[in-house]
Amino acid sequence: MSAKSASTVLLRQWLMLRRIPRYPQKVSVREIHDMLAREGTEISMRSLERDLHELSRLFPLTCDARDKPYGWSWMKNAATLDIPGLTLSQALTFALVERQLGSMLPASVLADLKPYFEMARQRLVEHARAAGTRPWTDKVRNVLPTQPLLAPKARAETREAVVEALLNEERLTLRYRPRGSESAKTYEASPLALVQRGPITYLVCAFFNYSDVRMLALHRIESAERLDKKASVPPGFSLDAEIRKGLFEFGDGSTIKVELLFDEGAGAHLYETPLSTDQQIEEDAEGNLRVRATVLDTQQLRWWLLGFGDGVEVVKPAKLRKEFREMARGMAGIYE
Repeated sequence: MSAKSASTVLLRQWLMLRRIPRYPQKVSVREIHDMLAREGTEISMRSLERDLHELSRLFPLTCDARDKPYGWSWMKNAATLDIPGLTLSQALTFALVERQLGSMLPASVLADLKPYFEMARQRLVEHARAAGTRPWTDKVRNVLPTQPLLAPKARAETREAVVEALLNEERLTLRYRPRGSESAKTYEASPLALVQRGPITYLVCAFFNYSDVRMLALHRIESAERLDKKASVPPGFSLDAEIRKGLFEFGDGSTIKVELLFDEGAGAHLYETPLSTDQQIEEDAEGNLRVRATVLDTQQLRWWLLGFGDGVEVVKPAKLRKEFREMARGMAGIYE
């Protein structure tokens, strides 16, 4: 065989190997043939079948002959074959994706990515061993500045149905039990997004054919069934816009102008991490800070302010000041 012919065969077989999916997915000989034709590679079906059987003696390939058309797959536990190898930054990215987003990805996607996750771990371990250093995965963490809470457990089959419906933009029939309710209610919902807020995952959706956006705690969904119906996305829906409006801070999108008086040191971090783009800070002779800013009117704002205890005074607006005065009286009554 000439060098040119050998290189042509090598390229063809490399393209074939990249086209074959991992079990349980499969690809037929006809599909591989059509793919090669689109790439400009002409080969007969008979020669293609001969190539596949030859490759199966060298690589962990399997042919599902239970029904026609027969399909070829990489074996379930086959090592990932790819060129070039992962760089350190790519390996670290895969490791972080697995850690941070693993609970939000469909099982089918996780199964496809598993070999890459394993390759990433191996790459990082090998580098650390060669360099005599600790692995990167021991050096990177995401720590939330809130009280640590244990994540509630969502039903695995429910999570999978929700994630798959979101991925394919299908409607769902949900049985959802609101907090404090003893029974679940049934809804038809169009899934729009998944959002992780601390330990809780929320499904953003729209019920039936309504356009108002809802958020459901995933662990309170008792069952979910995918429907053969296209999801309906409300006109103009934008997940980022909903987040900016305070959906996940438990507000209605309205804003207020606050004036807050912080004790010395309590509000110093606001110099580096402002409340808003229009924030203003005045410092008096004792080091106390008077902060003015326009912020979303949310429950999150109230929880944040309560975290300072007597280190902050709500001066304005009057309605919010009244809320805190009444809360302070109630707390004083409890502790007295």
